This record gives sequence, C-alpha cells and structure tokens, in this order.
Amino acid sequence: MTTGNGAPPTHTERLLYEAGERDDRAAVLDALGRTRLYVLQARAQADAPGHVPPLISRRDRSARRTVVPVLTEGMLPPWHPDWVFQQTTLGRLAAAWPNDRWWLAVNPDTPFAAALPARARDRHAWREASDRGGGPPRLRLLTHAGGPLHGPVAHALALGAHLAVLNGLVWNGLGAQYEDYPTDVSRLRRPWAVHHRADFRDKLRILIATRLVGRVPESVLNVRRTLTARSGAAPSGEEWAAAVTAAFERDDPHGEDRAEAAEFLRRITHYEERFRADGLLPPDGRVDTLAAFDHGRAVNVVRLALGARYCDPREAEESVLRVLEPARRAYRSWEEFSLGYLLARLIHFDVGDPEPMYQESTALHHALTGDPASPYRNIPWSAGYALGRVLRFDGEEYGCFHEGNVAAHRALTAHEGSPWRHIPWR
Repeated sequence: MTTGNGAPPTHTERLLYEAGERDDRAAVLDALGRTRLYVLQARAQADAPGHVPPLISRRDRSARRTVVPVLTEGMLPPWHPDWVFQQTTLGRLAAAWPNDRWWLAVNPDTPFAAALPARARDRHAWREASDRGGGPPRLRLLTHAGGPLHGPVAHALALGAHLAVLNGLVWNGLGAQYEDYPTDVSRLRRPWAVHHRADFRDKLRILIATRLVGRVPESVLNVRRTLTARSGAAPSGEEWAAAVTAAFERDDPHGEDRAEAAEFLRRITHYEERFRADGLLPPDGRVDTLAAFDHGRAVNVVRLALGARYCDPREAEESVLRVLEPARRAYRSWEEFSLGYLLARLIHFDVGDPEPMYQESTALHHALTGDPASPYRNIPWSAGYALGRVLRFDGEEYGCFHEGNVAAHRALTAHEGSPWRHIPWR
C-alpha cells in the first residue's frame, strides 16, 4: 500500500530514500537493521505444516543479476486472499542466504529501493547492522501516510493504537498483514482461540459487548458511578469500599466474587492514585469504565483476522466501524479512553513486579496523547455525532452529508458564540 503521490509511506522508506540520494550505504544498512522486511509467499505453502519457504529469487535483466526481492512495511501491496507475507530481518537473511552472487533488492523499482551485494563480507556487515539496530523497535508510533488519517475508519483504527504502538506496528493499516501471516494466525489462536471465520465473528461480538474485560472490576467501578450519580459527588474511599462490600454481599450470596472484588478495588485505587501523582489524571479525576480495553482489542482482532485471511478488507472496515460508536458512548475524550485502556491492562496483569508494566503503559499513553503526529492529537473524539449521521444516511461513505457534517462540527467546536465553548461539559 503506497501513498499514491510518491511520498514515503513510513519513516523507514524516508530513511532509505534519503540514504539513497546521498549514496550512503552505511545509512541504508542502519535503516534496514531496525526494520521488518517482508518476503512474498503463497498462502497454500504457508499453511503447509512444517514448510520452510525458500527465498524467492528473480532475474533483474537491466542489472544483469539475480536478486531476492524484499519489501519494507510501507511498501506492501494490497491484500490478496492467496498471497501472503512473512517477516524477516537483515540478520536472518544473512544467516539463510543461499548464493554469494545474488543481490538483495529492497523495494525494487520504487523511489525507496536499495540494492545490496551479498558476498560473505557483505553479509557480515548485514549482521553487524542488525545487531546494532536491535531489530524492529517496540513502543513507537508508526503511521502509514497512505492509510486512513482522518474520518471514521481512521478514528476506529486509532482505538486499537495501544497494541500497535506497543509492538511497533502501523496503527492505521487494513492491508496485506498486521505483523505477518504466520504471526497473525498464531496470535488469533492464542490467546484468542480463533481458528476460522466463525470464531472471529463470535470473538468480535463478545469484545464489542465488553464481555471480556471482567464483570467484577466493572461492577466495582459501577458502584462508584452509582454513588456519584446519587449524591452529585464522588464517594470517599471508605464509602466506596463499604458500598462494594454491601453490593457483593447482596448479589453474591455464596461469596465467590467478594475476595476478587476487594482485590480489584485495591488495584484500581492504587493505580488511580499513581495516575493522579503522575499527572495523568487531575486531582479529582477517575476512570469510570474499562470498556476501552475490549474495544481496543476488538480492533486488533479485526486486523489480525484480516491478516489471517479470515475476512476481507471490506468486512474488516465494516467490523472496526462497529467498534466506534460503543467506544464513543463510553468515553468523552481520547485521554479518557486511553486511561481506561491503561487501567484495565494494569489491574489484570498486576503480578510479580508491576513497575515495568506501569512504565510501559504510561509510555504508551504519553506517545498517543502527546506526540503531535498521534491520531489522538489529530482526530477529534467529538466527531462521533457527524459520523453517526453519515453512517445512518449514507452507508459507510461520507457522501453528500460530509461537507455539512464537517461544517456543523467546526461551527459548534470553534465559533465564539457556540454553546459548546461556554457551557462546561461536567
């Protein structure tokens, strides 16, 4: 999927283009040592048990040499049901290279191409570059310039950005793969127990309904929401704890969930206090629901299913859009959505030493809410009303309602005389 206007699709292609313009072979190796490289493979072969795909070579007649073509993430072609991609790295290619006379052709016949000789000393340099780069980085915001950047599909894909950023993958892609075909299939099988199309649809339905985030912790938060709605102010910690105890004694006569509720109450209280101390929440702020965890994971399950060929791009787009409106109803901003995701992640994986998980989670939050290139800084959360109107009256397209919806949104959010500029939301 390219950009259509010749611009580099991602940061990797930009680095390759600039290095090529300077004829800087060392810079090319540095860029390739930090990125995923993709090899084309027939899906029928990829599904064969124990099959190890050979490196596919072809003759470059203009250069009069045999090359092994590989692609960087931003240069993958559109989704195809029968052709898939397997990721590799420069170091793995060096170890498996079959012929000293062949060349490595990265993004051939594009402005972001690089041609590398592959003699023994060259492959030694590949391994060194791979060791220096450390492979594809995690915890990075990666945007594809040719993917959705605005509008409802981009908004929906941004709901899944936490996992994309965590794994260093493009957040706004619905293309040939999420990570690569074998990994996408494997991640659906474990932990999601998705083995085919019907499993995928069932899991998506469950996630959209937020049935996996946990009934007990959501009930604990619901007790606080109920007390707040009754009194007009958030309860004290003691009042909340007493109400949680009373609610579970009433609704859980056999005591199966009481200890779990008490533990989740402790964890929620602990992490909300840390959020406030670290400036993620205001002094009186709180997280009202953990729905973001299931909504974000729902988007990622869709992207994995597309990569595994359990759905096609049209169904994938329709599926991520199904997640959008429930998420918008549950939260009022990207910041609230992100903290809901973080809190759920932290309370469910609070085992052993929790500090690395906390630091990783807050780094995700800062990347998504603070980076000027983040979708959370460029896609208005409040665009949901216009989206609902568009989807209701014009299928999945903007159509004739787009200009009017955008004008109404801008007038209400930007005009000095708008009630939205003068009436506090809370």
